[in-house]
Amino acid sequence: MRHLTGKNVFLPNIQKIARKSIAFENAFAQQALCAPSRNSILTGRRPDKLHLYDFYSYWRDVVGNFSTFPQIFKENGYDTYSVGKIFHPGLSSNFTDDYPYSWTEKPYHPASQKYKDAAVCKSKHSNELHKNLLCPINVREQPDGTLPDLETLKYSIDLLKKRNDKPFLLAVGFHKPHIPLKYPHKYLRKVPIGNVQPPSMPYMPNEMPTVAWHPWTDVRQRDDIKNLNISFPFGTIPPKWTLKIRQNYYAAALYIDDLVGNLIRHVDINNTIVVLTSDHGWSLGENGLWAKYSNFDVALRVPLIFKIPNKPPKSILTPVELIDIFPTILTLADIQPPINCKNYDKSVKCIDGKSLIPLMSSKSDFSNSIKFAISQYPRPSEYPMKNSDKPRLKDIKIMGYSIRTKRYRYTEWVEFNNTMFSRDWNKLYGIELYDHDLDEEESINVYDKHKYKNVKIQLSHLLRSHVD
Repeated sequence: MRHLTGKNVFLPNIQKIARKSIAFENAFAQQALCAPSRNSILTGRRPDKLHLYDFYSYWRDVVGNFSTFPQIFKENGYDTYSVGKIFHPGLSSNFTDDYPYSWTEKPYHPASQKYKDAAVCKSKHSNELHKNLLCPINVREQPDGTLPDLETLKYSIDLLKKRNDKPFLLAVGFHKPHIPLKYPHKYLRKVPIGNVQPPSMPYMPNEMPTVAWHPWTDVRQRDDIKNLNISFPFGTIPPKWTLKIRQNYYAAALYIDDLVGNLIRHVDINNTIVVLTSDHGWSLGENGLWAKYSNFDVALRVPLIFKIPNKPPKSILTPVELIDIFPTILTLADIQPPINCKNYDKSVKCIDGKSLIPLMSSKSDFSNSIKFAISQYPRPSEYPMKNSDKPRLKDIKIMGYSIRTKRYRYTEWVEFNNTMFSRDWNKLYGIELYDHDLDEEESINVYDKHKYKNVKIQLSHLLRSHVD
């Protein structure tokens, strides 16, 4: 789920939690793709350390036997449970969601998830069912009469009701608003199309390097979008459909907000640490882009909320990273986290994340100091291809490394060696610099403007010095 502000849609339950919590307003994923992001969160290591940029390798087999934070909780006497989408299912978590290392019991996946891409979306003009992007439905008419996130909620509540006095870690992963945007249709009525605003720049900006564009192939392949006959790879979605997709995304987010509220009502928040986040964001037509697969804020910025007993609420603007969850949550539970890897690159007992507790405890949010978040995205070529969204490791030729400070986002697209896992900073395919004081949607690339010359030099040095 992307970071949704009040100007997008009101999420009453999540925003109620945020008001009573420590909320990081500028939290960023390490890569805007499910499996790499989730493995980074759970191991506290960047994609470069895990050698994972796609879905097709298991870090314990190909890199090292790195611990996850649920594994460390388990080793310290906690019962640990995974419900729904926590690890990305499949080879990237050994087809087991890293069980039994990380979890006390086998992870639970809802049975109705097998219908994820089934043709269940009704047409307004016929009785045919389609595989659409936009798919508000009647739950009772669905296969098995339910939806995956409803099953995940029920299983999670049942676990909470059965709890004893033993400490536990419960990880709950809702799927929506992942596409297809399939959700109970009542939520669509709560987002009137007249209240939905378009992006300020709905087309590819002239200054955007070609390598930064991705063709959002999975969106194009949905039946309703396919029927629009949008040219590949640079065609954009018509304005009417842009509003409809944004409306449905917000409605799906409201659906999940209801489920989060329901789940929290079964949690003893006076005696439980609650962390709410997402694995990546989602472009909604900004700069002509859709889905994830990029280094733009909309694809990387996510909610990050810590509800901690007896801790006063606070809003923090300092950029932070999702790998920071690992040491933070362990420290909050009085468990010693592994050391930071910065000076211990060969150690399997280290992590890349940094504890967020100093930011939580400070009277300010450190917003005037130099703090930053680093993310990355791979490409198979400079020109967009059908596999530009999700290239396999063997096809990756370019890596975009991006650094986000409070004011700027700076990105360098460089040549990448997919067997040595190394980069050549001298072979550049594109540079981007966005000034958030003037351009929140990152539509004006100012890297070649004279007034930003020193900013570009400083951020380039900072980025390169922190990419191992």
